[in-house]
Amino acid sequence: MTESSIISKRLVEPQTLKGFCDHLPEEMIARNAVVEKIKHVYEKYGFLPLDTPILEHLVTLIGTGGEEVNKQLFKFESPEREPIAMRFDLTVPFARLLAQYPDQLKLPLRRYQIGPVFRADKPDPGRFRQFTQMDMDAAGSASVAVDAEMIAAMCEVMQGFGLTNLPNDEEAAVCEFQIRMNNRKLVDALLIGCGVTNRETQKHLLRVVDKLQKVGLDAVRKELGEGRIDDSGDPIRGVGLSRDVIGQIVAFIAIRGNTRNETILSLEKALPDSDASKVALQEMRDFAVALNCLKVDERDAIFDPSLARGLDYYTGPIFEAFLPQALEFGTVMGGGRYDQLVERFLDVPIPATGVSIGIDRLVAALIQLGKISPVRTTTRVLILAMPGISIEEQLRAVSELRAEHIPAEIYFGESGTSMRGQLSFASALGILIAVILGEDEIKNNQISIKNLKAGMESRVGIQDRERYKKAGKSGQITIPRNQLAQAIKEMLG
Repeated sequence: MTESSIISKRLVEPQTLKGFCDHLPEEMIARNAVVEKIKHVYEKYGFLPLDTPILEHLVTLIGTGGEEVNKQLFKFESPEREPIAMRFDLTVPFARLLAQYPDQLKLPLRRYQIGPVFRADKPDPGRFRQFTQMDMDAAGSASVAVDAEMIAAMCEVMQGFGLTNLPNDEEAAVCEFQIRMNNRKLVDALLIGCGVTNRETQKHLLRVVDKLQKVGLDAVRKELGEGRIDDSGDPIRGVGLSRDVIGQIVAFIAIRGNTRNETILSLEKALPDSDASKVALQEMRDFAVALNCLKVDERDAIFDPSLARGLDYYTGPIFEAFLPQALEFGTVMGGGRYDQLVERFLDVPIPATGVSIGIDRLVAALIQLGKISPVRTTTRVLILAMPGISIEEQLRAVSELRAEHIPAEIYFGESGTSMRGQLSFASALGILIAVILGEDEIKNNQISIKNLKAGMESRVGIQDRERYKKAGKSGQITIPRNQLAQAIKEMLG
């Protein structure tokens, strides 16, 4: 192509927007497998699928996630010049849905949803402006037993990917996932007892405490007071609390116990003797009993008073999951109770609780931990043909396999590619089996099948060229043509 023809075409440079990313087949196959495993758990717990639009009226979203989320909204005008925005999570649209369809959505209701959400945040490595969430929510019950079921489901999702918290052979504890739980009512009781009653001050304080895992206790202590200078040299405004109040808050968020009940006892000593404290502590006791009934192990889910979670709509139990051996990915699951969110849209109160899984983070973390492996194709069988074999023969073979629900495709690469080249293509993609169509076999009503995995395994460690070539032929059989599908089923196990 000449330079003048390129200029005349005005080629557009292929590129993605800042903060957005493409997902190629190798990643999408892994993501789809992860989603299917999570769906299995959600449906096992009675959650039903539904979906909502990516775009919502601006008034639906504004003010629900707090000041920071308001700044991060992608805002537009509809063709009718209505102010609209892209959803920043799947929870607020669900609350809108509950208010909009009271007759169709009978309470109590359990739902799950997967879809992209958007935040005009500053992009960082692993942090994007579009990311995929997979939520489960339960509406219509204020019982903390429902929150406990959320935790049980979260644990089962983690365990489904081979993540455990069991001792290894040397009896040293191996922690591969952990769910942290707290209750906003506990925090509210503490703040009221400390005299921190201004709502904006409380919100600021919660945002600071929410940074604990990221910036550390010293930075949090400074930010609760007069403020601090961050690593880039920028000043961060402090909450402005007194030294005594900061001491009470730091002591509260540092509480830990060997069991959930031990933590509750320590919290009881740290909180002021008030009606708000009594209500919050009793809710946590009920929460602990429900978790025990659901057989949620103490190592899998702990009470952690330092957990704050930044969104404004949480009203009760809050929770999040992280992977201690992959902390750079941050929280992979998070959620909590939001009993007042639906009241933005409806006069009737509808209590609700839910959890969201960040699919992008979870998949990346699982790959790094070796819990899932990238897969380059979903094809299990590739149809290869020697020179002179008609396309009709190839189509008949691939059709037979697909009729038996065996994922198969024909090699439609460059014409004249050698058999060795075709086999290399199959091996590079990780395809397990090759069906080889040759003239002699067709004349004799036969067909050849090569188990590529067996061939590769038989070559491991062989240095001699002739032995290597001979070993590569292992795993290949020739069978009657009418036994094709059955033979491949047996090879696939």
